[in-house]
Amino acid sequence: MEHNSAVLRKLQQLTAAGTPCALVTVVRAVSPTSAKPGEKAVVTAEGAIHGWIGGGCAQPAVLGTVREALADGTARLIRISPGKGDQPQVAGITDFNMACHSGGTLDIFIDPLLPSPVVNLYGSAPVARHLAALAARMDLRVQVLAPGTTPTDFPEAAAHHNAFPTPEDWPAPQWAVVATQGRGDRPALEAALQTAADPVAFIASPRKRDKLRDELRGRGVCPSRLQCIRTPAGVPIGARTPAEIALSVVAQLVQWRRGADSTPAAKAGAEDSGVATEPEAAPAARPETPSCCGGGV
Repeated sequence: MEHNSAVLRKLQQLTAAGTPCALVTVVRAVSPTSAKPGEKAVVTAEGAIHGWIGGGCAQPAVLGTVREALADGTARLIRISPGKGDQPQVAGITDFNMACHSGGTLDIFIDPLLPSPVVNLYGSAPVARHLAALAARMDLRVQVLAPGTTPTDFPEAAAHHNAFPTPEDWPAPQWAVVATQGRGDRPALEAALQTAADPVAFIASPRKRDKLRDELRGRGVCPSRLQCIRTPAGVPIGARTPAEIALSVVAQLVQWRRGADSTPAAKAGAEDSGVATEPEAAPAARPETPSCCGGGV
């Protein structure tokens, strides 16, 4: 089907732009139906349909199911047919009533395509370089902000900037990791808190965290943003080397992605969790930005 090529080009455009959408495919059709097996459409959460998967009778069921699929990331198979409930239920298929008088049955597969979560990574310490590579392999979009570095220092990163402030044209991060390890800790942490990132993992000792938190409070950072800081960062695996610490932090990012972060620190605002921290002096190798406390940071 030639028009499916246009649908797939649109799908590529939307995914490249980071727009959540679903690829919708007719897998079975019992006449009379206007859509035929194999026909496709790309559908956004706002209800824009690019392609053809049936007329107005099918669209309400498809649009509602697309919104559900984009909300939880789970693919769905639906059946739209006359006389819903007259036939035996089939496991794995959600039935909808075909309201049109023409009748017909459509089985439609809905595959949600969500953009990779965006993580801002601050710093050029050895753990940051390990973390950028490992996080990228976990299908996370890593945006590196590291003064004194070049894109070749972080080949796996999706974006690179050699300063801490986030460029205005970058996608807003969902989370942030501060891995400065003694080189620019305060400006990096402050820059991370100026974004919408929540939580912000800070690879440091609780003592350093408390000191910097007091400094940032004095600089006008509002308490609700300071509560986003998670220190020590990572899950407790006894990590000691830069590579091990990076592994523990990426595991924490996976927890956040899957909604499985049940550690006491998750809601308490950076209570000690027993995670190993790298030595303090280790050598170096758009929801909108939240505003609070009368104007933000």
